[in-house]
Amino acid sequence: GLYRWRHSICELGCFVSPPPPNRLCGVLFFCVCRCYVDDKVSKVAWLNRSNIIFAGEDKWSLDPRVDLVTKGQLEYSLRIQKVDVYDEGSYTCSIQTKQQPKTSQVYLIVQVPATIYKVSEDIIVNEGSNVTLSCLASGRPDPLITWRLLNPSAEPLDGEEYLDIIGIMRNQAGRYECKASNDVATPDVKYVNVVVNYPPSIRKTQSSEPPVGRLGTLQCEAAAVPTPEFEWYRDDKRLSNTQGINIQILGGNTVLMIANVTEEDYGNYTCVASNRLGAQSASVFLYRPGTGRDINGSACASLSLWLLLASFACLFFKC
Repeated sequence: GLYRWRHSICELGCFVSPPPPNRLCGVLFFCVCRCYVDDKVSKVAWLNRSNIIFAGEDKWSLDPRVDLVTKGQLEYSLRIQKVDVYDEGSYTCSIQTKQQPKTSQVYLIVQVPATIYKVSEDIIVNEGSNVTLSCLASGRPDPLITWRLLNPSAEPLDGEEYLDIIGIMRNQAGRYECKASNDVATPDVKYVNVVVNYPPSIRKTQSSEPPVGRLGTLQCEAAAVPTPEFEWYRDDKRLSNTQGINIQILGGNTVLMIANVTEEDYGNYTCVASNRLGAQSASVFLYRPGTGRDINGSACASLSLWLLLASFACLFFKC
């Protein structure tokens, strides 16, 4: 018969009469090749390939993991403990009766769960770079390796042991899952985190048109990895936190707040977002009341965020 062992106990029938139907043994720790005889048998032996393991009750094998399981005179079974992949092969129960010799064979197939033994480290790359992620696994039968990027869709990616990403883009950053499976046990899973650096891109600005004597706020939002640094300019002069001016930065957002707006404060301001990969600027306007045009810039800003930053302003200026 043909039988399989999954790292464990597997009773493999070896009978003088026809063997039982093939079956896949469970996950335990040793293997028994059973051989049942009758009282007409005069001699009996177990062989692995052409090597004698037991002749009668005399042990010829030097392997301490191998012994006999007997129940009276009718069972002559071979037990292998701590089964290893090297135990795979053909086992023969040979008997001698008064009439003729008979043999029955069992072929032991050793299965090993898939195990990932090497996977890429987490990496940080610049947008446009070529990236190769590796995931090496062992098991019997050979495991199937699949990749997914764990974004909302988490669709399978084309790749096996090596996943090649040509010209990686910012939307390909994230957590990559490598799964190795061979249907022997639960698949083995490992993860690789990929960070993609890219230069700043200003996504939102918001101008304002406060009356003289009131608080004016200018807002700017940028996306970048690493997180961008912000600077504010009026003409060619860089602005800083001074009397009447407060600059707040929160992640990829910044707010320029001007207390007690005067006529001289109206005009064009420049927001500059930068990191080590580049910089981008955008104009933001402080309009006189009634003259504002497109004061929300390219898109409406997040109200909750601006309220949060405005609350900082109130604390600063003691609104």
